[in-house]
Amino acid sequence: MIKKNDNIKFFFNKASISLGNRLDLKRKIDDVFSSEKKSYSGLTFIFCTDKFLLSINNKFLGHDTYTDIITFSLNEPDEPISGEIYISVDRIRENARLERCTIKNELQRVLYHGVLHLCGYKDKTPLDKKRMTLKENFYLDKA
Repeated sequence: MIKKNDNIKFFFNKASISLGNRLDLKRKIDDVFSSEKKSYSGLTFIFCTDKFLLSINNKFLGHDTYTDIITFSLNEPDEPISGEIYISVDRIRENARLERCTIKNELQRVLYHGVLHLCGYKDKTPLDKKRMTLKENFYLDKA
C-alpha cells in the first residue's frame, strides 16, 4: 500500500539544503492538504540555485527577477492536485538572513507557500498576500 506522503518527492539541482527529518516534513505538507480539504496525487519539490530559478522565471513567466519559489500545477481542474515546486536555496538563505529567522523556518514557510498556491491561494494583490501570510503563519505555528 502506498502511503499518501510517499507521493511527495524532493530533488536537488546543484543546490543543497538540510531538510531535517523528511518524513516529518512530508507529514506537515500532508497536514496542509488535509486542513485545506484538498487531495493530492503527487508533489515534486526541486531545490535549485538562483540562476536556475531565474531561467525558469524568465522562460515560463516572462519575469527577469529572482524569486524564492515558482509553483506549477500539473493537474486538470477536477483531479487531485499534482505539481512541481521549484525553490531557490539561495533565496531561502538570503530571506532568512533578512527576516532574522532560521533557515529551517524560512524553508518551511516557502514550502507551505507553494502548497497553498496549489490549494488555490493567490498572492498578487495586497489582500491575497495578507491571506497567504496568515495561512503560512498558521501552519508554521502548528509545526
